Amino acid sequence: MAVTEMTKLTLGPIAYHWSAEKRRDFYARIADETPVDEVYLGEVICSKRAPFHEADLPDTIARLERAGKTVILSSLAEVMLKRERKATADLAAMDAPEIEINNAAGLYVRGDRPHRIGPFMNAYNEATIAWMARQGASHICLPTELPAEAIAVATKAARDLGLGVEVQVFGRASLAVSARCYHARAHGRTKDNCQFVCEDDADGMPLCTTDERPILRVNGIQTQSQSYVDLLPEMPKLASVGVTHLRLMPQAVDMVAVARTFRDALDCTSNITDAEQALHDICGDVAFSNGFYYGQAGYRRIAMAASG
Repeated sequence: MAVTEMTKLTLGPIAYHWSAEKRRDFYARIADETPVDEVYLGEVICSKRAPFHEADLPDTIARLERAGKTVILSSLAEVMLKRERKATADLAAMDAPEIEINNAAGLYVRGDRPHRIGPFMNAYNEATIAWMARQGASHICLPTELPAEAIAVATKAARDLGLGVEVQVFGRASLAVSARCYHARAHGRTKDNCQFVCEDDADGMPLCTTDERPILRVNGIQTQSQSYVDLLPEMPKLASVGVTHLRLMPQAVDMVAVARTFRDALDCTSNITDAEQALHDICGDVAFSNGFYYGQAGYRRIAMAASG
């Protein structure tokens, strides 16, 4: 694999409502055993979940940094309530440059101080990326639904401005966030009285068609793909157009093994075929997809040969 030495492997923020104990154990393994360069922390989906785990953040950050990982704090993707505005403002007020903004409210309170742009901010074209750079962005994670051609154009625009560029290469795609919590509604509850039912679905709640075929996943206010995005075979192409960071999204599988599989592919210690087989073995019967990358329906799995 002709992947450049500058290409970094990152771990995105946990999207699900995992217990505090599960998160502590997860990040301990990430720090001690996982070959990723950067780790994103923070609650990005539901502000009601944050109090369950935010007290552990200082210890988690310290442990990750001792292990040589760069830590980035991510903001909420949706800001509606007073407590959400305050949480976003408090994060944006931090002196640390490694903050990922996922909502326009975060841009407003951050001002022109350095920050990263998360995948919820819809950096779809050169003009948007240039505007974001003028606001202080140093790094952009592109939306998962961009096809290869658009990724190449956006990456060139960002790199010409000196920005880092990140693309999700593993995990469920985030398709939408809503003001309503479908997860609560599906259990006959309101958003304000959800009783944190989303904690029962560590990898999201399956949403099925009328003939009982899983088609999407629900995670609180977020709608996700049913399949895991898998762009492992496409990593050399992503690196060749200038993508600097490749993001793995945490799922309810062995993420240490997932990260090692991607790292081995990046370091050319395993070939694509072996790495893909290893990934399938780790993830069991979860379907993989790369349709967005090839400009087709996102749930589809397109063979590499079809790209030519």
